[in-house]
Amino acid sequence: MTAARAARVPVPARRLGPRPLPVHLLSAGSTWYSSMLALPFLKSGLLPWKADLGPRAAALAGELGETPLPDFAAAVETELLKRADALVAGIELYRNHPYRRGLADPPVIWQEGTTRLCDYGPSGGVPVLVVPSLINRAYILDLETGHSLLRHLAATGLRPLLVDWDEPGPAEREFDLNCYVAGRLEQALEAAIAVAGSPIAVLGYCMGGLLALGLALRRQRDVAALALLATPWDFQSGNPDFARFMGALAEPVGASFGLLGQVPTDVLQTLFFLADPHLASRKFRRFVELDPASPEAENFVAIEDWLNDGVPLALPVARECFAGWYGANSALAGRWKLAGQPVDPGRFGKPALVVVPGKDKLVPPASALALARCLPRAEVLQPDLGHIGLVVGGKAPASVWAPLGAWLRQS
Repeated sequence: MTAARAARVPVPARRLGPRPLPVHLLSAGSTWYSSMLALPFLKSGLLPWKADLGPRAAALAGELGETPLPDFAAAVETELLKRADALVAGIELYRNHPYRRGLADPPVIWQEGTTRLCDYGPSGGVPVLVVPSLINRAYILDLETGHSLLRHLAATGLRPLLVDWDEPGPAEREFDLNCYVAGRLEQALEAAIAVAGSPIAVLGYCMGGLLALGLALRRQRDVAALALLATPWDFQSGNPDFARFMGALAEPVGASFGLLGQVPTDVLQTLFFLADPHLASRKFRRFVELDPASPEAENFVAIEDWLNDGVPLALPVARECFAGWYGANSALAGRWKLAGQPVDPGRFGKPALVVVPGKDKLVPPASALALARCLPRAEVLQPDLGHIGLVVGGKAPASVWAPLGAWLRQS
């Protein structure tokens, strides 16, 4: 054990995001260029539309009326150039923004390999073991002043103990999910019990919610309650094509990165990009319209810095996630196992809170609600927020942090 504080990787003097930049620029450029190519087909009524876009397409055709194609093309080109300029300006504004995260890390009370347990105190608070995803850095839960879920919980009488996975070292590159849950996470639980007592509440976010569930089932005697934020269960709900695509990637990813032992950050970021290919274009064009000194702009930069500060994923874990969770929907089907035992949420007899953000595109609400239906004593909270806004958005303190804290203190 140590009380020393390990410094985070600093944000470079010049940011490199949004990562991977060529993918985002290519997506925007190809979309806009194809729009110009499609104009003659639109005017002639030969452009095929998805069924749900039919009414809007008919309305657009009516508005165009007898507008000559050259005039229409010129207007579209003007708009596309405007969007391109805004995207480039937004990216440059972000990359040169003066904001740098300044929060100090809390004391580290246990460490094994690259995994640390950070104590957000106070020592007399109700302990909560907090489990984030393996893919992104843990500090999204402690982003900045005024946008820190963990410091909010600590100020209301709880004692958050954050599992900080960091990026895989030589040992962790060999880890599968069982090593993380039955190994590192159980060790972190033992360390938490040693300093805070037992039983202890466990809180998981996103992929960390699945790890927290696995821990809770293995150590049910030591877990008082389980809170799961934006945690998927039915991986083929909402976007089955994407799930099948991820499943098909398992073998190529293994073949491509076998020598490296991990899936690089930019590859993972590209997969996130595929869930919403036009997200970067939309948000950076909105960002350029903000006052750079405003709290909203600073929060945008803070979140983007976190998104671009991702970590690689151990290759055995990637194979399990891609082929199992996504491709075979193994969690919902009852085929995901830890130490040979199925991960069956129906066996968890303690109180559970499932927080399902209604605007989540990474974890569709139906995916998370499937887990709530499997937990015998689950309560469901459905805020009108997105996957990240759930923990750092302007509405998060009232709609998520406060009810979550109250539930944890009572459980």
